[in-house]
Amino acid sequence: MIKVVSWNIGRSAEPWRELAQMAEAGDVDVALLQEAGMPPDDVAVDIGPREHWDSHVWNSHWYKDRWPRLYDRWPMVVKLSPRVSVEWLKQISPISDGNEDEIAVSGIGTIAAARVASSDGGQEPFIAISMYARWMRPHTCVKTQWRVGHADGSAHRIISDLSAFIGDTDPSTHRILAAGDLHMIYGSLGGSRLSLARREHTVWDRMEALGLNFLGPQAPNGRSAGSAPEDMPSDTKNVPTFYSRGGIPEAAVNQLDYAFASCGFHERVQVRAMNEVDDWGSSDHCRLMIEIA
Repeated sequence: MIKVVSWNIGRSAEPWRELAQMAEAGDVDVALLQEAGMPPDDVAVDIGPREHWDSHVWNSHWYKDRWPRLYDRWPMVVKLSPRVSVEWLKQISPISDGNEDEIAVSGIGTIAAARVASSDGGQEPFIAISMYARWMRPHTCVKTQWRVGHADGSAHRIISDLSAFIGDTDPSTHRILAAGDLHMIYGSLGGSRLSLARREHTVWDRMEALGLNFLGPQAPNGRSAGSAPEDMPSDTKNVPTFYSRGGIPEAAVNQLDYAFASCGFHERVQVRAMNEVDDWGSSDHCRLMIEIA
């Protein structure tokens, strides 16, 4: 079994230490991180080559003199255990053809990818993708009340990029795991300021069209909120994975973090939210624990 954790760590240091503790206990082999900075000096983990996570490497200098930095936090695939081998894919600009060790990327700070396999050869390799649907603001010429912007634009860029690993209309020929923070509320009726419901439904539609099954997590694979938010159907199976700034895990109601796997391969994958209050961890997002048999 390969154990994967997906986690938005908010560019904090303490989650790295928690990941190292999980690895030492044998509880995790690979981490799919979002909003990751550099690990602190006291944590020894393998984040792979810079080319796999840092969009500065391939991106042009169009931003020069416009901002002091383009971006300072990234999706990453992190090796945490000798039980797995990880072949990181280098990011390159969007082109029609890439080398075997490359992935063409169309969004800055939205995706990281690697091939993961068990070190003993007991499991076939699979493509592991860390997804982060960054908020994108409308153009400055547009009048808007969307303070943080929209996330579905980034999500569709991610889907277009991971489509490079789809090579057949039969999804059972693929072995893909994609997980992360989409900044969307699955099943929203559109009453939340965090959700553009009709637009966001198209993200799940495109994933399904590519043969990528939605794995949730959904209840009972995680603690449910005390009551469904007003913008959600009463029978929602969403499990809260995020609390707002200044909040606490007990008050979390919204699910923003999800996992998908290619049809067929998905039968070997189990996902649950580590969202119990005492198990939440040191980020405003909880961890998704993903086990691959």
